Amino acid sequence: MASGKDRQERAARAEQMRREREKAQRRQRNLLAIGIVVVVVALIAFAAFAITRESEPQDVVAPQSVDGNSIAYTPEDAGGTANDPVTVTLYEDFQCPFCAQLEQQVAPELMTMVEAGDITMEYRPIAFLDRQSENEYASRALNASLCVLDEGGVSAWKKMHDLLYASQPAEGTAGPDDDALIATAKQAGVEGIDSCITDRAFGPWGERATDDATGADGFPGTPWVQVDGKTVDNPTLDEIRAAIKAAGA
Repeated sequence: MASGKDRQERAARAEQMRREREKAQRRQRNLLAIGIVVVVVALIAFAAFAITRESEPQDVVAPQSVDGNSIAYTPEDAGGTANDPVTVTLYEDFQCPFCAQLEQQVAPELMTMVEAGDITMEYRPIAFLDRQSENEYASRALNASLCVLDEGGVSAWKKMHDLLYASQPAEGTAGPDDDALIATAKQAGVEGIDSCITDRAFGPWGERATDDATGADGFPGTPWVQVDGKTVDNPTLDEIRAAIKAAGA
C-alpha cells in the first residue's frame, strides 16, 4: 500500500503536469491568436494597397491640339474666318457604319459652313466597337488618328479622319492592320509616327474618352450629334441644318 508520502508526490507530479499542459495550451492559443492578427493585418494592408492603386489616377498622355476629349475643327483650320460660329459636336467611332453614312450625307455641307465661319466642328472620337472587328480596329484607328493629330495638327487629323471613313471595314471583319494605318497617315501628310501607331501611344486617352462618352447621361450610341450642346434626335442633314439655324438665330 502506498504511503502518504508517495500519494503526495504523485499528486504533486500530476499537478505539475496539469500546469505544464495548461501553459502549453496557453502558449498555443497565444501563437494562434498572433497568427490570426498577422493574417488580418496583412489582408487589411493588401486591401488598402489595392484601393489606393485603384484610386490613383492613371497616366493618360493626351495628344496635342485636344481640349478635354474634344478636337475642334474651326473656320480658321478650314482657311476661313470665324463669324460667331455655332458649335456642332459629333461623337463618332471609326468602326461605326452609321457614322460613315452620316459623314457621306452631311459632311460636304457642314464643311462649307465651317469654311464660311458659321460653325465649328467639335469632334469627340471614341472606340467602343472593337467587338465588331476581328482585330480591334476601332481603338487602333482612333489611336492612329490621334498620332496624326499630335504630330500634324488638326488639319492633318481631319484628312486622316476622312481617309479612315473612306476605307472603313465591314463589321465583323478584320480592319486595316497597323502598316496600312501608317500608310494612311502618310496619305494625310504625316510621317515618322510608326511607333506611336504600333505601340498605341494614345490608347489610354482613347479608353478614357470612350468611358466618358458612353457613361454620359443620354448616350444614344454613335453617331451622336449636338448643336450648341443640344442633342439632335434625328441627325439627318435637314434636322442638323435646322438646329444650326435655330442656334444661330
